[in-house]
Amino acid sequence: MNSRLHRVAILVYDGVKLLDVAGPAEVFGEANLLGADYRISLVSTTGAEVTSSIGLRIAVDGSAAAQPDPDTFLMPGGDVHPRTPVPRDLAAAAKNLATRAGRIASVCSGAFILGASGLLDGKRATTHWKIAGELAARHPKAHVQPDAIYVRDGTTYTSAGVTAGIDLALALVEEDHGPDMSREVARSLVVYLQRAGGQSQFSAPLQGPPPRTPALRRVVDLVTADPAGDYSLAELARRLNVSTRHLTRLFREELGTTPARYVESIRFGVAKSLLDQGYSATQTAAMSGFPSYESLRRVFARELSLSPAAYQRRFATTRREPFQ
Repeated sequence: MNSRLHRVAILVYDGVKLLDVAGPAEVFGEANLLGADYRISLVSTTGAEVTSSIGLRIAVDGSAAAQPDPDTFLMPGGDVHPRTPVPRDLAAAAKNLATRAGRIASVCSGAFILGASGLLDGKRATTHWKIAGELAARHPKAHVQPDAIYVRDGTTYTSAGVTAGIDLALALVEEDHGPDMSREVARSLVVYLQRAGGQSQFSAPLQGPPPRTPALRRVVDLVTADPAGDYSLAELARRLNVSTRHLTRLFREELGTTPARYVESIRFGVAKSLLDQGYSATQTAAMSGFPSYESLRRVFARELSLSPAAYQRRFATTRREPFQ
């Protein structure tokens, strides 16, 4: 095992999400109990303490510029970005640390700070599914992958929302010390070493802006109101009073998909909602418009790498049976 000193610098700022900082730090700390030697430093732009998103003050070890060159530079996120522009001093501090680091990583909206520093240009990246579209729009030179839990592009790592920072830190520990240590850390923290599926398993159905074209918005309304209805291409064209050729072109040009696949995506979102409410997988298949449980299972396997039952166990409720 490689037990050499490994410096981790975490850049914090007013409004930083505490779990984005603490989650990865706990992974590195747990690895230290198994023989690793991660030295974690919390730094800010000026060396002054900061206030987290929940109001807790965070003491720091100094300014970003005054820290030794880090082996890993970690950029946590916070609700403040992307709601407001990234301050120049914060972007400059991130760039300073990144240019001196062996690898750089971000959690959730921390990707916006890396992006503002030019550190995502030409790279694949991800962030929380709710703001992935905004990241792509704000930084068009980045190749945003909205469904990934985390993405590695060379020595740059980006991860999805909040607890995905733990997934990312486990991957970094595995890179440094191998799968046995990362597996033991995951077991100790009672988390998955590698969770199945992407971010879409956590997203609400039909997130994002509605289609611009009135005819396509009407399709969403029709299928959502009655998921089990007949929405073949011919029937949709008849209901919308357009030709099948014109409707197919609208879907291709605006949404980059086919009418059948779009209808399936709406039904998939409805199915997730029904499973969240406690309906059985068989009931869900019928109510959401899938012809059989097997067809529903295939869609879940393709989109989430989970069965409907596995999805429901994870997300339907936090209640547990009482101890006997």
